[in-house]
Amino acid sequence: MRNFNKEQSSPLDYVDIKVDDESHISIKKKEVCLEKCENKPCTYYCPTRVFSWQGKQNEIRVDYQRCIECLACPYGCPYENIAWEYPHGGYGVIYQRS
Repeated sequence: MRNFNKEQSSPLDYVDIKVDDESHISIKKKEVCLEKCENKPCTYYCPTRVFSWQGKQNEIRVDYQRCIECLACPYGCPYENIAWEYPHGGYGVIYQRS
């Protein structure tokens, strides 16, 4: 697979995502993000930016609809504070051939 630059197409151009009504990703304990985690690695190692830090509200936002099921988030959190499971009942990513 080739690298994608900002000027080129996005990897998301090659997948269809059927979004479930319920999130398959969650933060186990929000106080861990607030009190222990200084640099918020989940906000930059996720390739589709599922996680974002809402500084004014002091919380991590989880946009699970953006997930491409790469499974990076549970392994990238230094506090093992992200719960991830496969979407329910046929929801999730369907990869296409181009």
